[in-house]
Amino acid sequence: MYTITVAPGADVSGGFYSLKAAFAAMPEDPTVPVTIRVMPGIYHEKLSLTRPNVTIEGAGASPSDTVISFGDYGYEIMPDGIKRGTFRSYTFFVHAADVTLRNLTIENTAGDSKTHGQAIALYAECDRFIAESCRILGHQDTLFTGPLPMKEKQPGGFPGPLPPEKYEPGGFRGPTESAPRINGRQYYHNCYICGDIDFIFGSATAYFEDCTIASLGPGYATAASTPEGQEYGYVFHDCRFAAEGCPQHAAYIGRPWRGYARGVLMDCAIGAHIHPAGFHDWGKEHAHGTVLFAEYHSYPQDADCGCADSCRPFAQRADFVDTLDGAQAAHFSRELVLAGDDGWLP
Repeated sequence: MYTITVAPGADVSGGFYSLKAAFAAMPEDPTVPVTIRVMPGIYHEKLSLTRPNVTIEGAGASPSDTVISFGDYGYEIMPDGIKRGTFRSYTFFVHAADVTLRNLTIENTAGDSKTHGQAIALYAECDRFIAESCRILGHQDTLFTGPLPMKEKQPGGFPGPLPPEKYEPGGFRGPTESAPRINGRQYYHNCYICGDIDFIFGSATAYFEDCTIASLGPGYATAASTPEGQEYGYVFHDCRFAAEGCPQHAAYIGRPWRGYARGVLMDCAIGAHIHPAGFHDWGKEHAHGTVLFAEYHSYPQDADCGCADSCRPFAQRADFVDTLDGAQAAHFSRELVLAGDDGWLP
């Protein structure tokens, strides 16, 4: 085990003043586990982590004490003459296996998506990734659980590994545009994730447990792009879909970015800001038979029951939203969803 300390101004013996400097000091051997202990403070950095076997943990009493902050946004014009776009707007990009983030805040401070567009706080394209007790803050596209879908909407955008000169203006550009996709497993526990439009999106198998999913305004909490044939997409267990300034019935749990999107809720509290239909089809009626949007024991956030056993499905859910029974819900346990071929169990 190799341990590194980061502190504002490097005011600890042998420490580094930035996470970028700490990344550069990690052992070259990727099999050596590294722990980076980050002292309380605000770190204005745009970060890229491509080394596996790394744990980064805030040393404060709460995740709000240790903040990684940046403010890039999609509408900004880059030196290459095109907009920065979604996938170059990240604050923290993780592209490696066996990475854990703990007790941290990761934020994109760009602000209102109406004026700034998409602005990713955490871009996670990785396998066996854990976010534990983290705050992930933004507006539109806060958390990207990569990779990108195999087929993009924009002509010439991200068809796979290509040299930069092959990409056309208007296509999706990002840190993995010339690299193979990593379609891995991600686990979010006791996290607070906020935004307004599609603020959790992507293709990964991701399990959210005991998390607060907070809508800051009208929009959609999730936009899964689960590939055809992938068994799992997003699973939310014992989570709270809450509102912070979002009006009643003005937001949806999710919508399908691609036609095989999968999103399952189990024992989740649903705030009054969520539209009675629950999910939106994004105008893709053809996908009603291919998506999997389902709930097991969802209950109103203001319910007195405290547990979901006595709760009933919401009566006005869209006709493409399924209600699971106990046997069906058991298929979406953390152990099964995240096991993969190696039996991973965070």
